[in-house]
Amino acid sequence: MAEWIVLSLGGGIINSDGAPNSEFLRTLVKLLRESKYSFGIVTGGGRTARLYAKAAREMGANEFEADEIAIISTSQNAALMVTALGDQAYPRAAHNFNEARGAAKEHRIVVMGGTVPGITTDTDAALLAEALHAKRLVNMSNIDGIYDSNPNTNPKARKLKSMKYQELVDLAAKNDSRKAGENFIFDMLACKIIARSKIEAHFVDGRSLEDLKKAIEGKPHNGTVVKE
Repeated sequence: MAEWIVLSLGGGIINSDGAPNSEFLRTLVKLLRESKYSFGIVTGGGRTARLYAKAAREMGANEFEADEIAIISTSQNAALMVTALGDQAYPRAAHNFNEARGAAKEHRIVVMGGTVPGITTDTDAALLAEALHAKRLVNMSNIDGIYDSNPNTNPKARKLKSMKYQELVDLAAKNDSRKAGENFIFDMLACKIIARSKIEAHFVDGRSLEDLKKAIEGKPHNGTVVKE
């Protein structure tokens, strides 16, 4: 039976400086091809999603409508990831969890974007991890782990090398505004989902393929590990 790992791939990793990072994607695909694991991948929308959600609000959209527009950016990133993976993956971005679970019976890599307004791609990744009975969930962002405060604004922010599920939920509750396109390490609903199913979660700088590989394999790395 295949062992599944779910990757929550931040849009800011896929797109850097406003354009897709083709070199990174090729390197990531090589790592995934060489791995013994099967992968569920959920792509975020990144800065593009945030900009479109902001513009939508400025033109009178409510949060549901802003979410719908942001989801389009996640789907575009998912389609790009499917293209990069070629014959290694289910040949299109899955539209929902049942499609992804069905595709997983025939393909070792399945990719999704966002699903419905009101939940983030972090939550999508947590739900996909449950659906696939994933061994681990790896969150790939441009931050090298979970900190006790925002490291971008607080130079004294402390990285938390390990956490328990409830500690993660409590920290997320302080930073989750539930607005479309918001950027935080992992939203509260996603944290509660991994906590209820005791899914081991790893948070790494997705640009460090060395740390990513270690996280996929459950080995020590420079990021944060969340487990009981």
